[in-house]
Amino acid sequence: MKQKIPESAHIPTEEEVTAERERREYQKRYRQTLRTTIYALIVVAAAVMLAVTTFLSVLQVSGISMEPTLSDGDIIVLVKSGDFETGDLVGFYYQNKLLLKRVIAGPGDIVDIDEEGNVYVNDEYLDEPYVTEKSRGETDRDYPLQVSERKYFVMGDNRSASIDSRSSMIGYIEKDQIVGKIIFRIWPLSSFSLIK
Repeated sequence: MKQKIPESAHIPTEEEVTAERERREYQKRYRQTLRTTIYALIVVAAAVMLAVTTFLSVLQVSGISMEPTLSDGDIIVLVKSGDFETGDLVGFYYQNKLLLKRVIAGPGDIVDIDEEGNVYVNDEYLDEPYVTEKSRGETDRDYPLQVSERKYFVMGDNRSASIDSRSSMIGYIEKDQIVGKIIFRIWPLSSFSLIK
């Protein structure tokens, strides 16, 4: 027995069927493209995060030992590196803390600090425009002294408040302790700058 098609039912035309088929194909391609794009963005984001965590660290400064170059609360970016020169600002681990200081001398260099706080490296006066007030600071060492191999002599820019390589408590910093160089300050925004 044949079923009777109700009069209210609409039988699509060939053009309507073709249009519906094209619409569904378009939706399928759109979903595939969207899914591929989302997967690609996730992979790119993961790669960027891996690169950032592998090569960069974002830190907040705590303390006044690096004033006026860095102030308490500044947010800085440190690039992980193994190449350091005199004048570089570095972050290094000391007793499970990350300290920030400036490299004054490298392996084999001879450091001398006079009573007024003038610094000499290999008998040459070290011009330090980043230091606003010179001070010999807290030191229990005899000068001149020679930096050991694979070690660095570091000091804070705020010479009267910084505890650094001038004290045998911290002493020379081994290359393996150094995390990397500070490259720029990102906060506060008004002080955004490259660090030198």
